[in-house]
Amino acid sequence: MELQTLIERYSGSREDRGKAVFSTIFIVGNKLQTLFDARIPKLTLRQFMLLSIAGQAASPLTLTELGEVLGCSRQNVRKLAGALEAKGFAELRRSEEDARAVTLLPTEKAKAYFAEVFPEYASELGALFSVYDDAEEKALFELMMRLYAGLEKLAEAGEGGKNA
Repeated sequence: MELQTLIERYSGSREDRGKAVFSTIFIVGNKLQTLFDARIPKLTLRQFMLLSIAGQAASPLTLTELGEVLGCSRQNVRKLAGALEAKGFAELRRSEEDARAVTLLPTEKAKAYFAEVFPEYASELGALFSVYDDAEEKALFELMMRLYAGLEKLAEAGEGGKNA
C-alpha cells in the first residue's frame, strides 16, 4: 500500500489518526532498529542505547533503573548487559547503595568505541532528521516529549486496572 493512500485513509478522524500515529511509531521503531543494527559495528542498537545511557548517567544506574529509562524489563536489560559484558564493553557490579541491585559500568573499551563510532552515528542521525527544518524538528521534539505524558497516563490506567 502506498504512503499517500494510508495518509488519506487515516486522516479523517481523531481515532483514525491516533491509530495511524501508533502504527507509525511501531513501524518506525522496527525500521530504526533494523537500519542501525546493520550500521553500528559490534553492537545491536539496543546494546548501543543501553551503553550510551549508562555512559551518560551522572552516577551508575542499576539494571532496574536502566530498564525504566529504556522502557523495558530488568530481565531484558540483564540480557543486554550480559552481552555487553561478554564483549568487554561493560562491567556489572553490585550497587554501593543496595547490595541486592546490580549496576552497569561502561569499560575503557566502551569509551574508546564511542569515541570511534559516535561521529558516524551522529552523522546518521543528522541524515535521518535532515528532512525537517528547524521549526519542524523542534515541534517533533516537543510532541515526542508530550508522548511520554500519554505513556504515563496509559501506565497509570493499567496499574489501576490491576488493582481493581
